[in-house]
Amino acid sequence: MFSLRRFSRELYLVWKGSQSGKCSIMKNKLMRGVSVEKKLLIHSNSFSRMAKLIDGLQISKQIREELRGQVEEWVKEGNRKPQLTAVLIGEDPASQTYVKNKMKAAAEVGIESTTRNLPDTISEEELLEIIDELNQSDKVDGILVQLPLPHHIHERRICNAVSCDKDVDGFNEKNVGRLCLDMNTLIPCTPLGVQELLKRTGIETFGKNAVVVGRSKNVGMPISMLLHADGRNDTDAMDATVTICHRFTPPEELARFCKSADIIVSATGVPGLIRADMVKPGACVIDVGITRIKDDITGKTRLVGDVDFEEVRKVAGHITPVPGGVGPMTVAMLMKNTIIAAKNLQKQRRS
Repeated sequence: MFSLRRFSRELYLVWKGSQSGKCSIMKNKLMRGVSVEKKLLIHSNSFSRMAKLIDGLQISKQIREELRGQVEEWVKEGNRKPQLTAVLIGEDPASQTYVKNKMKAAAEVGIESTTRNLPDTISEEELLEIIDELNQSDKVDGILVQLPLPHHIHERRICNAVSCDKDVDGFNEKNVGRLCLDMNTLIPCTPLGVQELLKRTGIETFGKNAVVVGRSKNVGMPISMLLHADGRNDTDAMDATVTICHRFTPPEELARFCKSADIIVSATGVPGLIRADMVKPGACVIDVGITRIKDDITGKTRLVGDVDFEEVRKVAGHITPVPGGVGPMTVAMLMKNTIIAAKNLQKQRRS
């Protein structure tokens, strides 16, 4: 009897060999000996080998439901709801959309929120005064200063002005330092979201080779820290062997590093940077990049990531889409950090 298992094995041996005309003849001969039903099954199985989609929307929904339960329990214990204040400077449409989505997520989880809308003409001194006011307020648990800032305002100075205890973005230099030392801290939301995606998807990281493409201080660097740090310590990190690539990594070297990676995390904002020929079969590909491009044919704009999604998904084992991958997780982790900050601050007040 010509079983499907036997057929698959023999066809694999043919494909594993050279692509000579003789091999093609052998392959055609094999296919003639298979029924239509088995051909259809073989065809469908080839599609099942496509990368498994890591659905950030669905996972973030699960997390928000868990967080809503935590907030309800927190309030039942006699505490007020956590409070998140966003500071939005200027009228950049993208920033306005991001803040709106964050405030919507806060409402879904049960977090009280407010947005301080400020003109882009505000001085750095005035902004620092507002942040100090929020730092001192017992009614505020989390402070989010939406980036980017106007050019006349020093971003690092503003991030450092936010109280470490209320720094739900995790951008204060003290929180960054604690992360680098693998200590308990408020972790930047996007890196924390990547970590959560890997863990909830069951991606093995212990001793695996990981490549992080991008070295920004808010995304690439903290992702690298979480991937390589010791899982026995406070950050509950992932014990991978990490290589960091960036804009000055030669293209051929970037391809070489990526081909050896079990996990690729790209966060550059360069569309199509990660190609299928750069990906190890079965690797997990996390696309953090997001860029709005214009379609030359339709004239419409669309969002794309760093990864050539349609081609890479034919090689990878797991892959995140853009949009719908890391983005929703970033918002969910902001909610998580706000709840952590509220609980920590309550402990401090009581003590």
